[in-house]
Amino acid sequence: MSEPSTANLFDLAASSHDRQAFMALAWEGGLDEYLERVARRPLLARNAFQRLVDMLESHGSVPPSDDGRRRRRWKLFDDPLGGGRDAVFGLDAALDVLVQTLRAGALGLGPERRVILLHGPVGSAKSTIVRLLKRGLEHYSRTDEGELCSFYWDIDGERIDSPMHQDPLLLVPREARSALEARLNHKLDREYRLSIQGELDPVSRHWYARLMERYDGDWSKLASHVRVRRIVLSEQDRIGIGTFQPKDEKNQDSTELTGDVNYRKIAEYGSDSDPRAFNFDGEFNVANRGLLEFIEVLKLDVAFLYDLLGATQEHSIKPKKFAQTSIDEVIIGHTNEPEYKKLASNELMEAFRDRTIKIDVPYNLSISDESAIYRRQFSRPSGGRSIAPHALEFAALWAVLTRLAEPTQPNLSLAQKARLYDGAEIPGFGPEHVRELRRAAPREGLEGISPRYVQDRIAAALVGEKSTVTALDLLASIEEGLAHHSLVSNEETRRRYLELVGVAREEYEETLKREVRQAVASDREALERLCAKYVENVRAYTTREKVLDARGAASDPDERLMRAIEEKVEIAEARKDDFRLELMNFVAQAHAEGRQFDWRSSKRLARALELKAFEDRRDSIQLVSSMSSVVDPDTSAKIALIRDRLMRQFGYDQAAADEVLAHVAGLFARGEAKLEGLEAA
Repeated sequence: MSEPSTANLFDLAASSHDRQAFMALAWEGGLDEYLERVARRPLLARNAFQRLVDMLESHGSVPPSDDGRRRRRWKLFDDPLGGGRDAVFGLDAALDVLVQTLRAGALGLGPERRVILLHGPVGSAKSTIVRLLKRGLEHYSRTDEGELCSFYWDIDGERIDSPMHQDPLLLVPREARSALEARLNHKLDREYRLSIQGELDPVSRHWYARLMERYDGDWSKLASHVRVRRIVLSEQDRIGIGTFQPKDEKNQDSTELTGDVNYRKIAEYGSDSDPRAFNFDGEFNVANRGLLEFIEVLKLDVAFLYDLLGATQEHSIKPKKFAQTSIDEVIIGHTNEPEYKKLASNELMEAFRDRTIKIDVPYNLSISDESAIYRRQFSRPSGGRSIAPHALEFAALWAVLTRLAEPTQPNLSLAQKARLYDGAEIPGFGPEHVRELRRAAPREGLEGISPRYVQDRIAAALVGEKSTVTALDLLASIEEGLAHHSLVSNEETRRRYLELVGVAREEYEETLKREVRQAVASDREALERLCAKYVENVRAYTTREKVLDARGAASDPDERLMRAIEEKVEIAEARKDDFRLELMNFVAQAHAEGRQFDWRSSKRLARALELKAFEDRRDSIQLVSSMSSVVDPDTSAKIALIRDRLMRQFGYDQAAADEVLAHVAGLFARGEAKLEGLEAA
């Protein structure tokens, strides 16, 4: 097959470019054309909060669950624009609080004049949440629904852009704004109302005044010098998306937020207070019309915080040498726990706390969501390696255990609490107990281990010698890493985390026992025969009849067989008659409805039969001896059958299935795999 020619590659590149889309994004027109456009589409006049909320809602949401366990899920945080690589898992409650706060800001109810502060431990996805909002805004501004415009001046052949990409509606005389707002809101189909707030930036004020003087106050002639153009929000192009990160105090000043004098132009314009000799390129200026992220906001110098408070409370900033300048942007900061504790204890920071809406972004408390984080990164390990079933789940279990408070209920273990939070059914506990447990431990998720640590330890395990990494390998890697983990503050915490590795390991071993038991007992024909024998004996017992064997010989019901099965599910001697009568009623109902009784329809009976079948075959299979160097052909065939079932039913590869059997065999050898320990949870 020949290589494609250069011309073909060029044609491929050219055909992939959507020129129509480019022209739509490059729309340009006069101020009169823009006002006609706004009349047809009032949403062009949205402020930053309103645009951000509309962007979030454009991606849709999943309603909350009826039982109250699951909050509304906003689909933007599944990262549909990035292919899911930044999807946020398990933080639906915090994200819903954030969205509702933004909605209140869009309605003008107060949050639009506050710093939104995402607070949580390191690695809890605070930066990722803001990154998704920024990415969402960038994409939204490219759509028809998310269109927004700015303007430039065309004065005597010179083009002068609005340095802060301001809304052309700010050019409308103040006395005309109320009537214009009323016209726009009359056609609006949103919960919020549109309002033209703010004043022109210093550069545009300068040219506005000069042109009004030139035309003796004739605004319509001034408007002829205005060209409106569509803009696309872009962090890379520094349009409408800004990010500010604290640096060394000696190398940073407030001009990074509000802009600075362009000293090369002072000679041209004669004064450092001429707006034409000023660079409006600070992060507040850049983020106008969009969103500004403050990374580690509480590490800012106090002088920066004053700028931040003015920007949020008054929607204005104070560039050097100029009056207050209007801004329209959503300001979101994020911080870790130590910095926030300093803020809370500093009386001098009371003004900042008063103007802050704190939204807790905790670690995951759901095993499923935590393991989803790891699956996203490690679903396809490189180098020919693979991850065995349950490995990521039990690494996630350990991480969640470190974040949970010990339950006060004596009949609930910490591992059961983690399963309960994950939606599992724990006897004696329901959704109301989950809510009660969460209320009793409000700091759950704000402490514990970071997902990053677990990801690092998974990576360490994947570069080891083994081609298939199991849960035991990951737990061993986690345990090894705790010896030198920099964020484990004291030995008491380290010891607790090590103990929790043991808890996760025990939970994993219970899972292995259950799966091996199911693999051993999953001979359908054997289970059918055992069930038929049990039902026949129960029928004879309840009707006080004899049991006929294959030769027609009559005998009493086999009480030992029936009790051996019933004891597997803890049916007491005093309750055996009730259990047997209930079973006969099920059988009779099935026959009355013209169908055959299916033992799998009774979870309790199915479990009892599986446990009995396992007990009957455990010794003959000889799991312990199967791992020795000398295995007879019959035993080897049986072991191969169990291995195949583990692979088929639970997704193990051959190496992992062999390791599971070897480990369970070791438990048997140490006397730890007693039959009662094999009952399904």
